Amino acid sequence: MSDPAPDPSTRVGRRRASRSAGRQRTRRSRIFRAVLVTFVVLLLAAGGTAYWLYSSLDGNIEGVDIDKAIGTDRPQKLPTSGQNVLILGSDSRAGANAGLKTGNVAGARSDTALVMHIPEGRTRAVAVSIPRDTLVTRPACTRSDGGEVAPAQRVMFNSIYSQAGPACVVKTVEQMSGVRMDHYVEIDFAGFKGLVDAIGGVTVTVDQDIQDSSSGLELTAGTHRLDGTQSLQFVRTRHGVGDGSDLGRIGLQQQFMIALLSEIKKQDLLGSPTKTYTIADELTSALTTDSELASLTKLADFGRSLNGVDPGTMETIMLPVAYDRTDPNRVVAAEPQASTLWKAIRGDSEIPESAKKSPATGGTRN
Repeated sequence: MSDPAPDPSTRVGRRRASRSAGRQRTRRSRIFRAVLVTFVVLLLAAGGTAYWLYSSLDGNIEGVDIDKAIGTDRPQKLPTSGQNVLILGSDSRAGANAGLKTGNVAGARSDTALVMHIPEGRTRAVAVSIPRDTLVTRPACTRSDGGEVAPAQRVMFNSIYSQAGPACVVKTVEQMSGVRMDHYVEIDFAGFKGLVDAIGGVTVTVDQDIQDSSSGLELTAGTHRLDGTQSLQFVRTRHGVGDGSDLGRIGLQQQFMIALLSEIKKQDLLGSPTKTYTIADELTSALTTDSELASLTKLADFGRSLNGVDPGTMETIMLPVAYDRTDPNRVVAAEPQASTLWKAIRGDSEIPESAKKSPATGGTRN
């Protein structure tokens, strides 16, 4: 005797339930991926949609009230300027960072600085690296303790963080670029190392041997899977590439950023709650943001708004610089390239190829 025919209404119900579950999985996947894409660069807000862990992870994030610290002395927010995020990698030698072979310099530095521009429509992104050795004009600033810092000329960019705090770095970038920063994101070296270890490493390819006794990095030409410590060495290496200046390091940092984003996209984080929590905990513990992003829900909301951004299409540019005529160990913004670059970002327009060329290359290939 043959089996009875299945009830059509049951089949329809199952199909509807399956489609509903599929939509829910797809929606969760999109939301989670968007948060990862937005803040990784070390980047930067993985786990933002893990609401069931909210109370544990939310308290990890530190917030800085950038608007209060800077006040009204800021560029105008233009209706066509898209979104602009200043991302800093902080170089504190204290605490967990002390054992990461970051050197013996007192205080903290912002050795990695990126202005990430997400144009209107949010389907692509541009990351502009600011060399740490760039001489800039530091405006008058108010420190987090309320003290005042006088303006100064020819200040090395990465010293501003320790001299006056993150809000002053934001103010300096805004005044040198004329670009209003919508958000600020900072991650320290220890957190960067923990993030890479949490995702199981990152794969990079180098076309020549790298041996840098200062960072501790030793790589032969070819493809390598880097753990957290090696990744930190990779983004800090400068003596093993080009002419040993910071400009050669920027190329490695940009290469690593894309590799890190690609690695996270490949992983099935939704299928591994334990791994998801580990990554989220590592990131939020090391994360400092502006007060508008200083919670998981706010990070997730911002991440969802960037759902269309594909890290594979992200363009990485170094701020065009030239060697300083007085001190060849320092660089200054090259003109008219730098002004043209910032103008294009302010207007949310295509960046001319001429604005991407830097007279100072650090001995690396263009």
